[in-house]
Amino acid sequence: MAQPFNILVVDDEDALRNVLSSELQGEGYSVVSAADGDEAISILEQRSFHLVLLDIKMPRVDGFEVLKFIKEKRPDAKVIMLTGFADLKNAIESKKLGAEDFVSKPYDLVDLLTTIERVLSAE
Repeated sequence: MAQPFNILVVDDEDALRNVLSSELQGEGYSVVSAADGDEAISILEQRSFHLVLLDIKMPRVDGFEVLKFIKEKRPDAKVIMLTGFADLKNAIESKKLGAEDFVSKPYDLVDLLTTIERVLSAE
């Protein structure tokens, strides 16, 4: 059995973060979660992840800041941005900053899992 992929889930909405984390664990992924950008960055300083699911709108340090940090310090990590504000500007901005993909909330879990699998298999 291959090592499970490590995924970091970053979202300031507790309920959403917890549901997503447990769904992903149920799918066999190894999951760590962070409640905001600050926490995400301190976790990323300690260890690496195959994939980061990253909310854009968060207090203090937003998803774009975390994305820039990842691209600088953990360039091998893939990033999927999550946003409740499904506007094109954010999608374009996150792609420009190096995100692999973009999923708007509320997301369909099956779609999200498909996106995760596609991004992780595109080595």
